[in-house]
Amino acid sequence: MKKWKYLTMTAVMGSALMLGACGSDSAQKGNNAETNEPSSSGQDAADKKLQGAVAGDGSSTVAPIIEAVVEEYAGTQPNVKVSVGVSGTGGGFEKFIAGETDFSNASRNIKDEEKEKLDQAGIAFTELPIAYDGLSVVVNPENDWAKDLTVEQLKKIWVEDGKEKKWSDIDPSWPDEKIVYYSPGTDSGTYDYFDEVILDGADLASSATLSEDDNMLVQGVAGDKNAIGFFGYAYYLENKDKLSIVKVNGVEPTNETIEAGEYSPLSRPLFTYVKNSAMKDNEAAYDFIKFTLENAGDMAEAVGYVSLPEDKYSEALKTLEGLK
Repeated sequence: MKKWKYLTMTAVMGSALMLGACGSDSAQKGNNAETNEPSSSGQDAADKKLQGAVAGDGSSTVAPIIEAVVEEYAGTQPNVKVSVGVSGTGGGFEKFIAGETDFSNASRNIKDEEKEKLDQAGIAFTELPIAYDGLSVVVNPENDWAKDLTVEQLKKIWVEDGKEKKWSDIDPSWPDEKIVYYSPGTDSGTYDYFDEVILDGADLASSATLSEDDNMLVQGVAGDKNAIGFFGYAYYLENKDKLSIVKVNGVEPTNETIEAGEYSPLSRPLFTYVKNSAMKDNEAAYDFIKFTLENAGDMAEAVGYVSLPEDKYSEALKTLEGLK
Protein backbone atom coordinates (compact mmCIF):
# COMPACT_ATOMS: atom_id res chain seq x y z
CA MET A 1 0.00 0.00 0.00
CA LYS A 2 1.23 3.48 -0.82
CA LYS A 3 2.66 5.17 2.27
CA TRP A 4 1.57 8.73 2.96
CA LYS A 5 4.34 11.23 2.50
CA TYR A 6 3.03 14.68 3.24
CA LEU A 7 1.08 14.45 6.46
CA THR A 8 2.51 14.22 9.97
CA MET A 9 0.57 12.65 12.81
CA THR A 10 0.10 16.06 14.36
CA ALA A 11 -1.58 17.32 11.23
CA VAL A 12 -3.80 14.27 11.06
CA MET A 13 -5.05 14.58 14.60
CA GLY A 14 -5.47 18.31 14.21
CA SER A 15 -7.68 17.67 11.21
CA ALA A 16 -9.73 15.20 13.20
CA LEU A 17 -10.25 17.77 15.93
CA MET A 18 -11.25 20.42 13.42
CA LEU A 19 -13.86 18.17 11.92
CA GLY A 20 -15.42 17.43 15.31
CA ALA A 21 -17.91 14.58 15.09
CA CYS A 22 -20.95 13.20 13.30
CA GLY A 23 -22.48 16.49 12.19
CA SER A 24 -21.02 19.46 14.03
CA ASP A 25 -23.20 22.56 14.14
CA SER A 26 -21.33 24.13 11.26
CA ALA A 27 -21.71 21.00 9.17
CA GLN A 28 -25.42 20.79 9.90
CA LYS A 29 -25.77 24.34 8.64
CA GLY A 30 -24.14 23.27 5.41
CA ASN A 31 -20.60 24.54 6.00
CA ASN A 32 -17.98 22.13 4.66
CA ALA A 33 -14.40 21.58 5.72
CA GLU A 34 -12.44 22.36 2.59
CA THR A 35 -8.82 21.56 1.91
CA ASN A 36 -7.37 22.54 -1.42
CA GLU A 37 -3.95 23.92 -0.49
CA PRO A 38 -0.95 22.02 -1.84
CA SER A 39 1.45 20.30 0.52
CA SER A 40 4.83 21.83 1.08
CA SER A 41 6.47 18.65 -0.21
CA GLY A 42 7.07 18.32 -3.94
CA GLN A 43 5.38 15.82 -6.24
CA ASP A 44 6.70 14.11 -9.32
CA ALA A 45 6.09 16.50 -12.21
CA ALA A 46 5.32 13.57 -14.44
CA ASP A 47 2.11 12.85 -12.53
CA LYS A 48 -1.00 14.02 -14.28
CA LYS A 49 -2.40 17.19 -12.74
CA LEU A 50 -6.17 17.45 -12.55
CA GLN A 51 -8.60 20.27 -12.01
CA GLY A 52 -12.09 20.07 -10.64
CA ALA A 53 -14.20 19.76 -7.52
CA VAL A 54 -15.27 16.82 -5.37
CA ALA A 55 -17.92 16.97 -2.64
CA GLY A 56 -18.60 14.55 0.18
CA ASP A 57 -20.40 14.43 3.51
CA GLY A 58 -21.43 11.99 6.22
CA SER A 59 -20.13 10.20 9.30
CA SER A 60 -17.93 11.87 11.87
CA THR A 61 -16.55 8.46 12.76
CA VAL A 62 -15.16 8.21 9.22
CA ALA A 63 -14.24 11.90 9.17
CA PRO A 64 -10.71 11.67 10.66
CA ILE A 65 -9.72 9.14 8.00
CA ILE A 66 -11.18 11.13 5.11
CA GLU A 67 -9.81 14.44 6.33
CA ALA A 68 -6.34 12.88 6.53
CA VAL A 69 -6.79 11.60 2.97
CA VAL A 70 -7.91 15.07 1.83
CA GLU A 71 -4.81 16.68 3.33
CA GLU A 72 -2.56 14.11 1.67
CA TYR A 73 -4.37 14.32 -1.67
CA ALA A 74 -3.80 18.07 -1.76
CA GLY A 75 -0.10 17.35 -2.11
CA THR A 76 -0.65 15.29 -5.24
CA GLN A 77 -3.51 17.21 -6.88
CA PRO A 78 -3.37 20.83 -5.63
CA ASN A 79 -5.84 22.05 -8.25
CA VAL A 80 -8.65 19.72 -7.17
CA LYS A 81 -10.96 21.24 -4.56
CA VAL A 82 -12.23 18.57 -2.15
CA SER A 83 -14.91 19.58 0.35
CA VAL A 84 -16.06 17.24 3.10
CA GLY A 85 -19.01 18.01 5.36
CA VAL A 86 -19.73 16.17 8.60
CA SER A 87 -23.49 15.88 8.95
CA GLY A 88 -23.54 12.38 10.39
CA THR A 89 -24.23 9.19 8.45
CA GLY A 90 -27.93 9.89 8.10
CA GLY A 91 -27.42 13.55 7.28
CA GLY A 92 -24.79 12.64 4.73
CA PHE A 93 -27.16 10.23 3.00
CA GLU A 94 -29.80 12.97 2.83
CA LYS A 95 -27.36 15.15 0.88
CA PHE A 96 -26.34 12.17 -1.26
CA ILE A 97 -29.98 11.51 -2.11
CA ALA A 98 -30.48 15.19 -2.94
CA GLY A 99 -27.63 14.96 -5.44
CA GLU A 100 -25.42 17.40 -3.53
CA THR A 101 -22.42 15.07 -3.06
CA ASP A 102 -20.23 12.68 -5.02
CA PHE A 103 -19.59 10.39 -2.05
CA SER A 104 -21.10 9.77 1.38
CA ASN A 105 -19.18 8.46 4.40
CA ALA A 106 -21.00 6.04 6.68
CA SER A 107 -20.40 4.15 9.92
CA ARG A 108 -23.20 1.71 9.11
CA ASN A 109 -24.68 0.04 6.06
CA ILE A 110 -27.14 2.05 4.02
CA LYS A 111 -30.78 1.50 5.07
CA ASP A 112 -33.45 0.09 2.75
CA GLU A 113 -35.40 3.34 2.85
CA GLU A 114 -32.29 5.28 1.84
CA LYS A 115 -31.73 2.87 -1.04
CA GLU A 116 -35.33 3.40 -2.16
CA LYS A 117 -34.95 7.17 -2.11
CA LEU A 118 -31.75 6.96 -4.15
CA ASP A 119 -33.53 4.73 -6.64
CA GLN A 120 -36.40 7.22 -6.88
CA ALA A 121 -33.88 10.00 -7.45
CA GLY A 122 -32.21 7.99 -10.21
CA ILE A 123 -28.90 7.80 -8.36
CA ALA A 124 -26.96 4.56 -8.73
CA PHE A 125 -24.35 4.01 -6.01
CA THR A 126 -21.64 1.61 -4.86
CA GLU A 127 -20.55 0.71 -1.32
CA LEU A 128 -16.80 0.68 -0.65
CA PRO A 129 -15.36 -0.45 2.74
CA ILE A 130 -12.41 1.62 4.01
CA ALA A 131 -11.56 0.55 7.59
CA TYR A 132 -12.69 -1.16 10.80
CA ASP A 133 -13.86 0.58 13.97
CA GLY A 134 -14.61 -0.66 17.46
CA LEU A 135 -17.49 1.35 18.91
CA SER A 136 -16.11 2.24 22.33
CA VAL A 137 -18.01 2.50 25.61
CA VAL A 138 -16.35 4.94 28.01
CA VAL A 139 -16.79 6.12 31.60
CA ASN A 140 -15.21 8.75 33.81
CA PRO A 141 -11.79 7.76 35.22
CA GLU A 142 -13.22 7.98 38.76
CA ASN A 143 -15.67 5.21 37.89
CA ASP A 144 -14.01 2.15 39.42
CA TRP A 145 -17.02 -0.17 39.20
CA ALA A 146 -18.24 -0.37 35.57
CA LYS A 147 -15.00 -1.66 34.09
CA ASP A 148 -16.33 -4.76 32.35
CA LEU A 149 -19.94 -4.90 31.20
CA THR A 150 -21.91 -7.63 29.48
CA VAL A 151 -24.14 -6.85 26.52
CA GLU A 152 -27.13 -7.46 28.78
CA GLN A 153 -25.84 -4.96 31.33
CA LEU A 154 -25.26 -2.39 28.58
CA LYS A 155 -28.82 -2.90 27.41
CA LYS A 156 -30.15 -2.54 30.95
CA ILE A 157 -28.16 0.66 31.41
CA TRP A 158 -29.13 2.31 28.14
CA VAL A 159 -32.67 1.18 27.32
CA GLU A 160 -35.51 3.53 28.25
CA ASP A 161 -37.84 1.87 30.77
CA GLY A 162 -39.65 4.88 32.21
CA LYS A 163 -37.51 4.98 35.35
CA GLU A 164 -34.61 7.10 36.55
CA LYS A 165 -31.78 4.59 36.75
CA LYS A 166 -29.00 4.43 39.27
CA TRP A 167 -25.81 2.43 39.01
CA SER A 168 -27.06 0.31 41.91
CA ASP A 169 -30.01 -0.75 39.73
CA ILE A 170 -27.53 -2.54 37.47
CA ASP A 171 -25.51 -4.09 40.30
CA PRO A 172 -26.45 -3.64 44.00
CA SER A 173 -22.76 -3.30 44.91
CA TRP A 174 -22.42 -0.22 42.69
CA PRO A 175 -23.05 3.38 43.87
CA ASP A 176 -26.55 4.59 44.60
CA GLU A 177 -26.03 7.41 42.11
CA LYS A 178 -28.00 8.43 39.03
CA ILE A 179 -26.50 7.34 35.70
CA VAL A 180 -25.66 10.24 33.36
CA TYR A 181 -25.77 9.42 29.65
CA TYR A 182 -23.93 10.87 26.65
CA SER A 183 -24.77 9.54 23.20
CA PRO A 184 -24.23 10.42 19.55
CA GLY A 185 -27.24 12.07 17.92
CA THR A 186 -29.91 10.25 15.97
CA ASP A 187 -28.35 11.24 12.61
CA SER A 188 -25.25 9.29 13.58
CA GLY A 189 -24.50 5.84 12.22
CA THR A 190 -22.89 5.11 15.58
CA TYR A 191 -26.26 5.72 17.27
CA ASP A 192 -27.96 3.42 14.77
CA TYR A 193 -25.38 0.68 15.21
CA PHE A 194 -25.56 0.80 19.01
CA ASP A 195 -29.36 0.73 18.83
CA GLU A 196 -29.24 -2.33 16.59
CA VAL A 197 -26.68 -4.50 18.38
CA ILE A 198 -27.20 -3.44 22.02
CA LEU A 199 -30.75 -2.14 22.38
CA ASP A 200 -32.36 -4.44 19.80
CA GLY A 201 -34.27 -1.47 18.44
CA ALA A 202 -35.62 -0.29 21.82
CA ASP A 203 -35.59 3.40 22.75
CA LEU A 204 -32.41 4.87 24.19
CA ALA A 205 -32.62 6.42 27.68
CA SER A 206 -34.62 9.61 27.29
CA SER A 207 -32.43 11.54 29.73
CA ALA A 208 -29.35 11.07 27.52
CA THR A 209 -27.55 14.13 26.20
CA LEU A 210 -27.39 13.66 22.43
CA SER A 211 -24.81 15.40 20.27
CA GLU A 212 -23.53 15.03 16.72
CA ASP A 213 -20.20 16.33 18.05
CA ASP A 214 -18.22 13.47 19.60
CA ASN A 215 -15.82 15.91 21.24
CA MET A 216 -18.77 17.26 23.23
CA LEU A 217 -19.53 13.71 24.37
CA VAL A 218 -15.92 13.30 25.47
CA GLN A 219 -16.13 16.48 27.53
CA GLY A 220 -19.40 15.39 29.13
CA VAL A 221 -18.12 12.00 30.26
CA ALA A 222 -14.79 13.46 31.38
CA GLY A 223 -16.60 15.98 33.56
CA ASP A 224 -18.98 13.70 35.48
CA LYS A 225 -18.06 10.74 37.69
CA ASN A 226 -21.39 9.04 36.99
CA ALA A 227 -21.36 9.50 33.21
CA ILE A 228 -21.20 6.86 30.50
CA GLY A 229 -20.99 7.36 26.76
CA PHE A 230 -20.03 5.72 23.46
CA PHE A 231 -18.43 6.73 20.15
CA GLY A 232 -15.79 5.62 17.65
CA TYR A 233 -12.51 4.07 18.78
CA ALA A 234 -10.36 6.91 17.42
CA TYR A 235 -12.05 9.44 19.70
CA TYR A 236 -11.29 7.26 22.72
CA LEU A 237 -7.63 6.94 21.73
CA GLU A 238 -7.40 10.67 21.23
CA ASN A 239 -8.81 11.30 24.72
CA LYS A 240 -7.71 8.25 26.73
CA ASP A 241 -5.94 10.46 29.24
CA LYS A 242 -9.33 11.73 30.46
CA LEU A 243 -11.56 8.67 29.89
CA SER A 244 -11.66 5.02 30.93
CA ILE A 245 -12.51 2.34 28.40
CA VAL A 246 -15.08 -0.33 29.29
CA LYS A 247 -14.52 -3.95 28.37
CA VAL A 248 -17.51 -5.65 26.75
CA ASN A 249 -17.96 -9.31 27.65
CA GLY A 250 -14.40 -9.27 28.96
CA VAL A 251 -12.83 -7.92 25.77
CA GLU A 252 -11.22 -4.49 25.45
CA PRO A 253 -11.26 -2.76 22.06
CA THR A 254 -7.76 -2.75 20.57
CA ASN A 255 -6.48 -2.87 17.01
CA GLU A 256 -6.00 -6.61 17.40
CA THR A 257 -9.40 -7.46 18.95
CA ILE A 258 -11.25 -5.21 16.50
CA GLU A 259 -9.55 -6.67 13.41
CA ALA A 260 -9.99 -10.24 14.66
CA GLY A 261 -13.67 -9.68 15.41
CA GLU A 262 -13.11 -10.60 19.06
CA TYR A 263 -14.53 -7.29 20.24
CA SER A 264 -18.07 -8.33 19.53
CA PRO A 265 -20.70 -7.12 18.83
CA LEU A 266 -19.26 -3.60 18.70
CA SER A 267 -16.66 -4.10 15.94
CA ARG A 268 -17.87 -2.75 12.61
CA PRO A 269 -16.72 -1.80 9.13
CA LEU A 270 -16.66 1.81 7.94
CA PHE A 271 -17.69 2.77 4.41
CA THR A 272 -17.79 5.40 1.76
CA TYR A 273 -20.61 5.26 -0.78
CA VAL A 274 -19.92 6.70 -4.22
CA LYS A 275 -22.24 8.01 -6.89
CA ASN A 276 -21.62 5.84 -9.95
CA SER A 277 -22.19 8.65 -12.42
CA ALA A 278 -19.64 10.85 -10.63
CA MET A 279 -17.04 8.09 -10.85
CA LYS A 280 -17.67 7.85 -14.60
CA ASP A 281 -18.06 11.51 -15.51
CA ASN A 282 -15.97 13.42 -12.94
CA GLU A 283 -12.31 12.51 -13.39
CA ALA A 284 -11.35 14.37 -10.20
CA ALA A 285 -13.96 12.49 -8.15
CA TYR A 286 -12.77 9.13 -9.49
CA ASP A 287 -9.15 10.02 -8.82
CA PHE A 288 -9.88 11.14 -5.26
CA ILE A 289 -11.78 7.96 -4.38
CA LYS A 290 -9.04 5.84 -5.97
CA PHE A 291 -6.48 7.71 -3.87
CA THR A 292 -8.67 7.16 -0.80
CA LEU A 293 -8.75 3.39 -1.29
CA GLU A 294 -5.00 3.29 -1.94
CA ASN A 295 -4.23 5.18 1.27
CA ALA A 296 -7.16 4.49 3.63
CA GLY A 297 -5.37 1.71 5.48
CA ASP A 298 -2.40 3.87 6.43
CA MET A 299 -4.63 6.81 7.29
CA ALA A 300 -6.94 4.65 9.38
CA GLU A 301 -4.04 3.33 11.44
CA ALA A 302 -2.61 6.85 11.81
CA VAL A 303 -5.78 8.31 13.31
CA GLY A 304 -6.67 5.35 15.54
CA TYR A 305 -8.74 2.94 13.47
CA VAL A 306 -7.88 -0.45 11.98
CA SER A 307 -7.00 -1.05 8.35
CA LEU A 308 -8.70 -3.70 6.26
CA PRO A 309 -6.75 -6.69 4.92
CA GLU A 310 -4.86 -5.71 1.76
CA ASP A 311 -7.04 -7.89 -0.46
CA LYS A 312 -10.13 -5.95 0.61
CA TYR A 313 -8.61 -2.72 -0.71
CA SER A 314 -7.56 -4.47 -3.92
CA GLU A 315 -11.09 -5.77 -4.39
CA ALA A 316 -12.55 -2.31 -3.75
CA LEU A 317 -10.16 -0.77 -6.30
CA LYS A 318 -11.29 -3.29 -8.90
CA THR A 319 -14.91 -2.46 -8.12
CA LEU A 320 -14.16 1.24 -8.49
CA GLU A 321 -12.34 0.70 -11.79
CA GLY A 322 -15.44 -1.08 -13.10
CA LEU A 323 -17.47 2.10 -12.59
CA LYS A 324 -15.28 4.22 -14.83
